[in-house]
Amino acid sequence: MSLASDRPEFTPPSTSGRGRAIGLAILAHAFLIAALTWGVGWKRESTNAPVQAELWSATVQQAAPALVEPTPPPQPQIESKPESKVEPPPPPPKPVKVVEPEPEPKIDPQIAIEKAKKEEKKKLEKKKTDEAKEKAKALAKKEAEEEAAEEARLEALDKKKRALEAKKAKDAKDAKAAANDAKYEASLKAARDANLKRIAGLAGASGGETATGTAKQSTGPSAGYAGRVSARVKPNIVFTAEVSGNIEAGVEVRTSPDGTITGRKIIKSSGNKAWDDAVLRALDKTEILPKDTDGRVPSTLEMYFKPKDLL
Repeated sequence: MSLASDRPEFTPPSTSGRGRAIGLAILAHAFLIAALTWGVGWKRESTNAPVQAELWSATVQQAAPALVEPTPPPQPQIESKPESKVEPPPPPPKPVKVVEPEPEPKIDPQIAIEKAKKEEKKKLEKKKTDEAKEKAKALAKKEAEEEAAEEARLEALDKKKRALEAKKAKDAKDAKAAANDAKYEASLKAARDANLKRIAGLAGASGGETATGTAKQSTGPSAGYAGRVSARVKPNIVFTAEVSGNIEAGVEVRTSPDGTITGRKIIKSSGNKAWDDAVLRALDKTEILPKDTDGRVPSTLEMYFKPKDLL
């Protein structure tokens, strides 16, 4: 009796490796359970914890779908054929690798508190900075206003000072004009008084029959006075240069009542500066002019000198 007659006709043939497939399936399930256990962070918190922290995530995340164990496909039933070769069953399915979602980052409450403190500190520092800027701006505005007020005050003082100076100048000018008017009135009065005296003394005039003046006495120099003055000045002229022609220098001489020379100037240049300077030096050396026959010295004289007159 053969082996084929010991089993039913339609019983599928036995397959080898079934135990190995079951072992692999159990191992995959054990690995999956271990991964899920490791990914879940079990925490035990005391009900009396003094610190409370709010945990939050920067982005919204959704949980991964629950793991569903795949259903193994049904084993095909192989019909036994008496004369066909029996094919081996397909290998068991490979375990599916489940990708666990990355756990959300754990936020330490102390770090969150420190971060909140830093943010609060930044806000306080920004507030202090803004207040300092506002104070500096207000101080600058106040200083600008004070400076403008000081400039306005100084400008007003300067304007007032200029007005006072202008008033003083006007008063001085008015006083000077008044003094000149008074002086002019005094000179007019003196001239009127002198004219009255002259008219009153015409009876005692000393002029000749041919005199045409109106004064009691003649005031001009006598006929020989010019010669006397020339004789006094010429010895003081020092001039050794040679000149062509008989050049002439005219000089105006001013004197005091006693004859002292108080001023001299060239009114007619000779064309030779050396001769003009020699005449002026001679007058300075002379110092005093002689008196006329009436005992007086004219206040102003015009004198003319020529080099050849010295010979």
